[in-house]
Amino acid sequence: MQRIFGMLAAAAVLAAFPAASQQRASTAASDRTSVDLTIYNQNLSLIREERTITLPRGQSRLVIPDIPSTIDGTSLHFLSLTDAAAVRVLEQSYQYDLAHQAKLMEKYLGKEIEIVRTDPVTEKEYTVRGRLISTGYGRQPSYPYLGGMVLEVEGKLEINPGGRVVLPSLPEGLILKPQLEWLVSNTREGTHKAEISYLAGQLSWMCNYVALLNKDDSRLDLTGWVTLTNNSGTSFKDAGLKLVAGDVNIVQEEFDRSMKMARAMVAEEAGAPQFKQTDLFEYKLYSLQRKTDINENETKQIELTSGKNVASRKVFIYDGLGDQWRMWYRDYSYRSQGSFGQQSNPKVGVFVTFRNEEKSGLGIPLPKGKVRVYKRDDDGKEQFVGEDLIDHTPKDEEVRLYLGNAFDIVGERAQKDFRSWASGRVVEETIEIKVRNHKQEQVEVLVYEHPWRWSQWEITSSTGKWEKVDQTTVKFPVTIARDGEATVKYTIRYSW
Repeated sequence: MQRIFGMLAAAAVLAAFPAASQQRASTAASDRTSVDLTIYNQNLSLIREERTITLPRGQSRLVIPDIPSTIDGTSLHFLSLTDAAAVRVLEQSYQYDLAHQAKLMEKYLGKEIEIVRTDPVTEKEYTVRGRLISTGYGRQPSYPYLGGMVLEVEGKLEINPGGRVVLPSLPEGLILKPQLEWLVSNTREGTHKAEISYLAGQLSWMCNYVALLNKDDSRLDLTGWVTLTNNSGTSFKDAGLKLVAGDVNIVQEEFDRSMKMARAMVAEEAGAPQFKQTDLFEYKLYSLQRKTDINENETKQIELTSGKNVASRKVFIYDGLGDQWRMWYRDYSYRSQGSFGQQSNPKVGVFVTFRNEEKSGLGIPLPKGKVRVYKRDDDGKEQFVGEDLIDHTPKDEEVRLYLGNAFDIVGERAQKDFRSWASGRVVEETIEIKVRNHKQEQVEVLVYEHPWRWSQWEITSSTGKWEKVDQTTVKFPVTIARDGEATVKYTIRYSW
């Protein structure tokens, strides 16, 4: 019996000191020896770090600070580059219980705190101590306030007590920045070079382009800028940077968080391209040929590509079918209604086109993004003339930018005749389109028509040449003299 009591006492002593077998190690920010970022179009980034850590033999707890607050904890991978077989991660936790006023007050519920007040007569500060009964903050985000703080002072309750709250210290369990904590098993005591990789959100990139047209719109200068935005919750110093352009499939999860954005611009030296473009699977990879800093809450721009004196062309397009009829496109319920489609759109769109080719100084796949176009006025000052979005554009493909509507060119589209026979299974209508040019020079306008009533159709007569672009589009090129007018008239037959 005495032996049993002795064994129980020994077990109790061991249970009282569990930390003896699980020491606690910690890395610091300076221990991050290198970091590489691969950033995707879809607000996602892959972060690869190398850190120097010191581990004792056996089990210990390892804290990794300076981790993005938007990390996907399920994507984390750890490897000791010094001895991969020696180190195992038994448990991992992502700690993000950050200190803020509501959290601090909650930790002191039922405990004594201090209120510093000022005597209105002597104007001297004095301290009142009391027990915190209610913080005034709720646990639900939709109900952040509960009516104010309640403090018990000398047996009485004070609602919203006046004065400045003073807390003794930072409560245990609250941290200032997000961090990782691992339970690690190690058989090789000493310093290890470790590799850590994980996915994180709110570290994103997009492409923006700036184009400057020459006087007659026949040439342009184009510069593409990579815009990096870091709202991940941490900074990355001297980082390697790679960008992936393409439609990568990602299972979306709701871990986005709203954060503040700051703007910063960097000027880059002219010369060799800063990014090297290669292929990655069915996507495009752009690797920055130097290191860069990406600070927390920063937006930074780096030049991606630049082309000078790129051949361009201004194009006018008149697409005259009224917008209100496009919603009925090939709707069988209304395809034989003669009164439909008579109203027209008078606006003539103006476009600028150019080819993404190497001889123009371009020729690399252009990531999708916004293109802003400028042109110098008669005083030589740059003026904004329009913008458009482009999709991912391979090399040697044409880029077409819609910049707005022409002021001095107007269109008019009218239905001139309509017939239906064969029990409504054949419909024939005649459309007349007029385009007027009030500019001081001759212009060419492409008149686009869309056989919208049904998929089976044929043009039986036309006053001018036309081209079938596809099954839903017909193009009539017309040339209009200064202060002149051009007319296109055609008859189309639908059958079903």
